[in-house]
Amino acid sequence: MKLKTVGIKNIRYPVKVREKSGGLQSTVASITLQANMPKPYRETCVSSFLSVLNKYQEDMSVSIFPELLKEARDKLQANSAHLEMTFPYFLEKKAPVTGTPGLMEYTCRFTGGIGEDEDFILSVWVPSTTLCPCSKEISDCGAHNQRAEINLNIKYKGFIWVEDLIGLVESGVSCEVFSILKRPDEKYVTEQAYNNPMFVEDVVRKVAEMAQAHPDIYWFSVGVESFESIHKHSAYAYVDSSEMEV
Repeated sequence: MKLKTVGIKNIRYPVKVREKSGGLQSTVASITLQANMPKPYRETCVSSFLSVLNKYQEDMSVSIFPELLKEARDKLQANSAHLEMTFPYFLEKKAPVTGTPGLMEYTCRFTGGIGEDEDFILSVWVPSTTLCPCSKEISDCGAHNQRAEINLNIKYKGFIWVEDLIGLVESGVSCEVFSILKRPDEKYVTEQAYNNPMFVEDVVRKVAEMAQAHPDIYWFSVGVESFESIHKHSAYAYVDSSEMEV
């Protein structure tokens, strides 16, 4: 029986990811590798891949990823290789009024292929706040708001930092989320969301417009899930640039 691919899935591995500031951030990634390779070499897949991964774990970045994939394919003598690396990424973020620093966690993913389906996708998941325009419109005072999560996936030319992609997303929501807030900060974020009400559809459109206007992004998808505070269900919206009307 001919197998299409072989590989390893969801191996947890320590890596260091290059930061925009020039430093290296230690994190733990969940990694999946699939390779389409000649049968005689399939028993060496795990050990060969781990040896390549070990070489690059001290300095992982989107620019190094294609080089890692090529070396993995060559070492495995594969026709093609596909690698997916998902990891938590932390940024120091200051509260909007008091400037109190705190660490915010974002989920990031590098997805790449070489050979068949050669491509690279950079993905981020960004927590945010949305506030319901309808609730604000019909209420004498207040409006219901909720935490939301925006997932942006892009294909690009040139180079894009994860930090810049997160910043792009955060500029398209009712209000950003912060890890530490004091009383003046709470007042700010509450009023900021109230003065900037958005449905999930509004967030998707705004983030999509900014991604579409970015000179280095040539494909993207945006998904927004709002974890509703007054409903049992979530609200969700999604767009894929390849399916957008011109």
